[in-house]
Order: sequence, then C-alpha cells, then structure tokens
Amino acid sequence: ETIDEIAGMAKVMREKSARIDIDGPLLDTCGTGGDETGSFNVSTCAAFIAAGAGARVAKHGNRAMTSRCGSADVLEALGVDLTLDAQTVARSIREVGVGFMFAPSHHSAMKHAAPVRKDLGVRTMFNILGPLTNPAGAPNQVMGVFKPDLVALQAHVLQVLGSRHVMVVHGADGLDEITVSGDTDVAELREGRVTQYRVNPAQFGLAVSSIAAIRVESVDAAKAMLLAVLADTPGAARDIVAMNAGAAIYVSGIAPTLEAGVKRATEVIASGAARAKLDQLVGFSRSARP
Repeated sequence: ETIDEIAGMAKVMREKSARIDIDGPLLDTCGTGGDETGSFNVSTCAAFIAAGAGARVAKHGNRAMTSRCGSADVLEALGVDLTLDAQTVARSIREVGVGFMFAPSHHSAMKHAAPVRKDLGVRTMFNILGPLTNPAGAPNQVMGVFKPDLVALQAHVLQVLGSRHVMVVHGADGLDEITVSGDTDVAELREGRVTQYRVNPAQFGLAVSSIAAIRVESVDAAKAMLLAVLADTPGAARDIVAMNAGAAIYVSGIAPTLEAGVKRATEVIASGAARAKLDQLVGFSRSARP
C-alpha cells in the first residue's frame, strides 16, 4: 500500500467513527501491536505519565489480537470501564486529562473484524490502520510500529492526515516502542517535515536491558508490571516507560527536547502524579456509569 492509499483508508475510517469532539491539543500513544515480543503495555503506562505531566491524552486502543494483553485488557483489569460513550470519554479527557477510546466502540468495521482477527492471530491491515484512526483526531502522537519499513511510511501518512507533532518508532529488537535493549529507529514529523534518526537508552542516562525483563505471560502480570512502574520501582520496565512517556511529553509540547521529556517523565513517576491519573480515570469511569 502507498502513503496515499493508507491515508485514504484512514480518512474513511475516521469519518465513519463515533467521533470525540474536544478542542485543543490532544495526544495519543497507540501503536500497531503485532510485534510478537510479548512485552507489557508500555504505551498505555506512558499515557498516564504524559497526563501527569499535563498532556491531555485521548488514548485509542483495543483488546489483544496477536499478543497476551492489549491496552483494553490491562485497563479493564485495572478497573477502567471500557463501555463509556463518546460524550463521556470526552468529559473524561477534559476532567481527568486522560480518556480511553475502545476501538470497537468507535469503529464498526473494527467491531465486526475483531473476532476474525483474534482467530487469525496474525497481523492484518487493521494493525496499520488502528493507530491512524484516533476518533478524537489527536494531532500529537507517539506510534510504535512492528517493522522498520513502516517507520517513515506511517510518519508520511500522518503528515497527509494533518498531524502536528509525531514520533513513529521501531526498536532494533522488533519492539513497537522506543526500546530499552539498544537502538530505536525514529521518524519525527514536526512543522510539516519528517526527519529520521536513531535513539539509544544511553543518551538518556539509562541502562541497556534485555527485553526479556519486560515480557509478560498474562493480563495479571501486565497489570502488576504497570503498577510497579507507576510505583517508581527501578528496572527495565520503568526505564522503557520513561523513554516512551518522555517522547509523548515532547510531542505534546510540554518539553522542548526528547531528553527533557524523558527527564520530566522520571520526575512525574517519582512524584506519584502518574499513579494519581490512573486512580482518577478508574474513579471517573465508575462514577460515570448510568
């Protein structure tokens, strides 16, 4: 598929989605998934840290299709109600600073495709389209992709779709995140231009660690790892989340550089502000039930 073809499909899905109407800058941290590494929910955890730093997060996500635990699975395990309607999610973003948009509730195409995708258990075009179809049209985004060929491609697609500041990332180890095990390829869209470069944990003063340290076998294990990070438990999980949350803080315009974003992320984790955002989202989603 070409840039224009993918952008065209994404535009149609955006137009047909149950839209979230909210003004002002918004951030998403939704990746493609499908990287087959078995890692815990790094970008979901990063969303709470970005919110704790002051970003307004419109988090788009789904249940696991090719992995053990999708963003919707871990958030549900943490107590977040996935069934909130578009207006209530918009209120969550305004009042809490973070809201979760469960993809099948906003995209009828994804709802009908979900059982087939789950049965197939392999990557499909929906892995590529999912992060491009944020129902709130979030113009700032950190998007992980499952193969290196997609890094520049997705950045150029988002350029066509009118995104403002985006980082598309792929770890050399295959991870669809900024990885803790070595180099990560980045395509950054900023002010209408796409630039490509690499980042490494060392440039943020972090240790290089094996991704075995962030693998999980179940939803419960993913939940435990996410909570450990938000409790400021040292290790590879906290480090990888700090890098990805730092990128989110940077593309949100809260930090002037990626390095400053990572530093801010570590401060937000240590302060307890990120855990507070999770607790607020859980509380809001429970009280918002009819």
